[in-house]
Amino acid sequence: MNITVRLFATFRFGRFASATRQYPPQTRISEIIRELQIPDTEISMIMLNGRHADPEQCLCEGDSIALFPVVAGG
Repeated sequence: MNITVRLFATFRFGRFASATRQYPPQTRISEIIRELQIPDTEISMIMLNGRHADPEQCLCEGDSIALFPVVAGG
């Protein structure tokens, strides 16, 4: 199934900003996070089709996920 993965801020370094990638049915968001080698502790927010999501949610054909890192600043 085709899933659009969008990465923000520091997650883009050495990866990509947005890509449509092929995954098997019933892939969980956490599996994509592991594949991208992003530590769980560095994720501040996960969006699935524009709504907050849990890493253990299963994806469906055409879904879009966005991963946001923890951001510090003043």
